[in-house]
Amino acid sequence: MEGFKVILFCFFLMNCMVASTARNTIDSLQSISDGETLVSADETFALGFFSPGTSKNRYLGIWFNKDPAKTVAWVANREKPLTHSSGVLKLNNTGILLLLDHNNSLVWSSNTTRSLLNPIAKLSNSGNLVVQESSNNGATKEDFAWQSFDYPCDTLLPGQKLGRNLKTGQNRFLTSWNSSDDPFPGSYTLQFDIKGYPQLVLKEGTSIIFRAGSWNGDQFSGTPQLKGNSAFRYITVSNEEEIYFMYELINSSIPHRVFLTPEGINERSEWNTDTMSWTNLAKLPADDCDYYETCGAYSSCNINNYPMCSCLEGFVQDNDNKKQQGLLSDGCVRRTSLDCYGDGFLKYSGLKFPDTERSWFSRNISIEDCKMLCLKNCSCMAYAALDISEGASGCLMWFGDLNDIKDLSPDSLEDIYIRMAATELEAIQENKSHKSNIRKKRTIIIICVLCFSVLTICLAFIIFRWKMLRKGVICDQHEENLQLPLFDMSIISSATNKFSTDYILGKGGFGPVYKGVLKDGKEIAVKRLLQTSSQGIQEFKNEVMHIAKLQHRNLVKLLGCSIYAEERLLVYEFMPNKSLDYFIFDEKKGMLLDWTRRFHIINGITRGLLYLHQDSRHRIVHRDLKAANVLLDGEMNPKISDFGLARSFGGNETKANTRHVVGTYGYLSPEYIIDGVYSIKSDVFSFGVLVLEIVSGSRNRGFIHQDHHFNLLGHAWKLFMEEKGYEIIYAPLRDNKSNLCSMLRSIHVGLLCVQKSPDERPNMSSVVQMLSSESTLPPPKMPGFFTEREMVDEGSGSSNNRTCSINDVTDSILEAR
Repeated sequence: MEGFKVILFCFFLMNCMVASTARNTIDSLQSISDGETLVSADETFALGFFSPGTSKNRYLGIWFNKDPAKTVAWVANREKPLTHSSGVLKLNNTGILLLLDHNNSLVWSSNTTRSLLNPIAKLSNSGNLVVQESSNNGATKEDFAWQSFDYPCDTLLPGQKLGRNLKTGQNRFLTSWNSSDDPFPGSYTLQFDIKGYPQLVLKEGTSIIFRAGSWNGDQFSGTPQLKGNSAFRYITVSNEEEIYFMYELINSSIPHRVFLTPEGINERSEWNTDTMSWTNLAKLPADDCDYYETCGAYSSCNINNYPMCSCLEGFVQDNDNKKQQGLLSDGCVRRTSLDCYGDGFLKYSGLKFPDTERSWFSRNISIEDCKMLCLKNCSCMAYAALDISEGASGCLMWFGDLNDIKDLSPDSLEDIYIRMAATELEAIQENKSHKSNIRKKRTIIIICVLCFSVLTICLAFIIFRWKMLRKGVICDQHEENLQLPLFDMSIISSATNKFSTDYILGKGGFGPVYKGVLKDGKEIAVKRLLQTSSQGIQEFKNEVMHIAKLQHRNLVKLLGCSIYAEERLLVYEFMPNKSLDYFIFDEKKGMLLDWTRRFHIINGITRGLLYLHQDSRHRIVHRDLKAANVLLDGEMNPKISDFGLARSFGGNETKANTRHVVGTYGYLSPEYIIDGVYSIKSDVFSFGVLVLEIVSGSRNRGFIHQDHHFNLLGHAWKLFMEEKGYEIIYAPLRDNKSNLCSMLRSIHVGLLCVQKSPDERPNMSSVVQMLSSESTLPPPKMPGFFTEREMVDEGSGSSNNRTCSINDVTDSILEAR
C-alpha cells in the first residue's frame, strides 16, 4: 500500500511538472481553449486566441511571444471571427485542424488532403504551425501534411516562401489586414509575379502600385535598400516545380519580419531586445519615384531632381501627350526612329530595370549571345545580364516599351543596353566628346581661379590678423557682429592684482578663473585661457559665440572679453556664492540649503535650459551641465555657466553626432558616450542626474551603497520602483513632511529625464509643467547605465580599498573636465 502511494505521488509530481512546462504540440486527444497557448520550444512564438486592437472579436493566431504588444504573424480565421471567448482548436484523428465556436460549429479547418495515422500539430521555432506524424518529430517540410507557412497573411517570416507551386497551382502571397483592428483581407497584396521574368510587386486590387524589381542574383533591381547583409540572405528558386522568393536569417536569435500594413506599405523590421520593440529597417514605397509608372515609358525618375521625371538619353518628351512639364509624365519617345537591322545599343548604368512582364530570359546564354539575339529580333528593345552575382551571366530581354524606370545611381551596379538607331548612337557619341572637352577646359580655368583666390585670401587674412593682434583690442568675432564690450589688458591685470594666485576662484579645462574688482568697485570673474590649451581656444570661441547674445536671468552674463598677443580673457559677472557643488556635496554646507531653496534652484535651472533649447535664437545644447557649472548669485539664484562645449542647432536640426566625445562622466547620456549622438535630450539626461543629486545630496559618479553596486541613478530608480523614494532624500530634509510630495515629485521627474531612450525623456517645456502641477506622471523606465558596476580590489591591500570599474564605458573616451 505504501509503495502504491509512492508511485501515485511520483505520477502526480510528473503531471505537475509537465503541466508547468509550456507545450508546443497537441495530438488528437488534446485541444487548445481560449486562454491557453502553444509556445514554440525556443519561446519565440505562441499560438492562441486574441482580440486585435479595440475589437472584441476573437481570432486564432500566432504572435511573437516575447513582444509585450503580441505582434501577430498569422491568423487562421481572419475571414470568420469568433464572437465569444469560448473557441476551441482541435486535431482530429486523421490530421485535420478544427476551430470550433461555443456551439461546437466549425469556424475554420486546415485543408489537409493526406490522412495521418498518429497526427500531431506542432508550433515550430520558425513560427510555422505544422501537422505531421507523431513519430516524425524531426521531419522536413516535405513531410508535413499541412503547414501555416503555405497560407501567409500580412507577415512573411524567415524561411517562409512567397511564390507559386507550379505542380499544385498554389500561390503564396501576403494580404494586408483591413485595419489594425480587423484582420479581414484588405486591399493590398505583395506577390511574386511570374509573368515574364519573376518580380516582386505590391498591388492594390489588380493594379500594381509598387514594383521591387526582378532578382539579379544579388538583390532586387529596384530596391538596393533590401540587399542581403551579414544578418540575413535572400533565396530565389525557379524550376519546373516552384517559383518562389524567401529570406533566411544568418543569426536566427534575432526575430525578423516582412510586414504589409493596412495602408499598403511594405516594411522590414527586426526585434530590438533593448527597447523591447520593433526597429524598422526598410519601408517601401520609400518615395514618389517608387510608385509604379510615375514617369511613363523611356523616362527615368529621380526624387532629388525637379522635375523628377526626365527622358533617357536618346529620347525626348512626348509633346502630344505632355502633362505638367515632367511632374507627371506620360513618357518619352525616340528622337530617331529604329530601322531594325542598322540599330545598335546604348549602355545605361545605375537604373532600376524596367517592368519585366513582357520579357524573355534564359540562364544558359552568355551576355554576348544575348546581345546578338536581341539585335536579330526587331521587337527586342533592350537586354541585360540576368545574374550579376558572379560577373555577368544569363540573358534578359525586353519587348515593347520600357516602363517604370528609376535612377538608383550610385546604389545600382547593373547595366542595361537599350536599342538605338545607328545615327542616334553617332550623335550621342559626338555630343559626349564635345562635352568632355568643354568640361576639361572649365576644370582647368576653375582650378586656376580657385588657387589664385585662396592665396589672395590667405595673404589678406595674415596681414589683417597681424595688424589686429598688434592693437590687442579685438575679440574673436564670427560671421555675426557680436558687438561685445572690450576690456583693456591693463584694466583686467589691475583688477586681478596682476593675476595673483590669491585671486583664483577655481580651475577648469579652459584655464584658471580669477576674481577681480574694477575701479568703480564692481566685482567680476575673469576666465584666462591657458596658452598651452588647444581645446581652450575652441572653448573660448564657443563661449563668445553662444553666450554673448543670450539674456536670461538663469544664465551667467558675459560682460566682455580681451585679447592681447597670446592672452585670451573672458569677463563675467561675479557670483558670490560660488557653484552648486560647493553646497550640495558638503555635509555641513548642505545644511544651508533647505528644500525651498533647493526646489528654487531646480526650477531656475529648468527655466535656463528651456530658454537654451526653445526660446533662444538658436537651439543650444550645453553638453556639460553639472553641479560645478551652476553658479549661485547673492540671493542663491542659479545661473548656468561654462558654454565652452556648447553646440547650436539651426533650422530643423534636432541632433548631431561626433567622434570627439567631451564632457563630464556621470552626467553624459548613453547615446552620447556610446554613439557620439547629442541633442537637447542629452541635456535633459544631465538635468535629470543633477536633480537627483540636488535631492539626495550625493554625487552620481562614485556613488557607493552597502547593499548593491548601482550608481545613484540605479539606486534611485530601484528605491522609487519599490515605493521607497523617501530613502533617496537628503537625510536632514526628510523631517520636513510638508514638502515630502514636492521632493518625491522632483525625484520622479529626475528619473523620467534619465531614461535610457532619448525619445522617452521629456523635453524641458514638459519638465516645467511637471514640476509646477500635480498631474499624474508616467512611471519611469530603467535609467541609462543601470548595469551594476564591478567592484575591483587593487593591489594586495585591504579589501576595503576598492575602486569602481564600469563595464559599459570608461573615462578614456572623454576629455578631462
